[in-house]
Amino acid sequence: MADAASGRTQKIWRDGELVNWDDATLHVMSHVVHYGSSVFEGIRCYQTPTGGAVFRLREHMRRLLDSSKIYRFPLRYSVDELVQATVDSVEANELRECYIRPVVVRTGEQMGFYPVGVPVECFIICWKWGAYLGHEALSEGVDVRVSSWRRAAPDTFPTMAKAGGNYLNSQLSKVEARQEGYSEGIMLDSFGYISEGSGENLFLVRDGVLFTSQLGNGILHGITRDTVMRLAKDMGLEVREAQLPREMLYLADEAFFTGTAAEITPIRSVDRLPVGEGKPGEITRRIQHEFLGIAKGRIADRHGWLTPVPVNVAAHS
Repeated sequence: MADAASGRTQKIWRDGELVNWDDATLHVMSHVVHYGSSVFEGIRCYQTPTGGAVFRLREHMRRLLDSSKIYRFPLRYSVDELVQATVDSVEANELRECYIRPVVVRTGEQMGFYPVGVPVECFIICWKWGAYLGHEALSEGVDVRVSSWRRAAPDTFPTMAKAGGNYLNSQLSKVEARQEGYSEGIMLDSFGYISEGSGENLFLVRDGVLFTSQLGNGILHGITRDTVMRLAKDMGLEVREAQLPREMLYLADEAFFTGTAAEITPIRSVDRLPVGEGKPGEITRRIQHEFLGIAKGRIADRHGWLTPVPVNVAAHS
């Protein structure tokens, strides 16, 4: 069972074996400790009327393999194997709703950043975690600022890889925003165009059209971002991927963050300027309702995005 107070659970999947939480440790000489050599995913399992279901699990595991390929991690597991390992991990912890963190790390006990002969391990962690920016954020929206820290140039860090080291940049933006009284920061790319939040993709609405930055603007290829684009198409809404100047943030009728952790979080102000009427807008609400409705089983899963988790009968007998 999960420890609701701390978020920790009982079992962690480690390279094909479910081990006790306290046994899933690394040595201080591990490559990842010194050089940030990890790739990871963030996934959610939602409580539905028929039990737990993991949202877009296959797509997340495919991206984990993509990140591993970019950074030359020799990961020996297939998407199917990682999907099954995730389901086994959620079931073993007797969870119906949780945040899931698969992470691939370089371990070993040697110095030097060139990873020749450095072993690679894969973990899948289940964690009890609620709304990323707070429950009020989902209903009321958040206040954000444009960060003084920019996303890396396209010939530096590969932002299509969800790598641990990339998030040092995000930490700077997040800390700056929180210290100045904002919930989050919006980062520009190296050319000054809108990129994304510290850990979220970004959408703007202007005259009924959804705008989002291009992959070339230093953003992560977000699974929730893709989900929103598909849902918008279902609703007959136009979505444009474009290079967006900073001032579009101030002229948008609506704005919202997307991400596994953030889900669909409305933005009510940027740099103390209200977005639209200064509250979540109609299109944001529609997309949020549809997204959470499908994820939580209240709306039919027409795209096949949910992977059900079997009920552990023995644990509840």
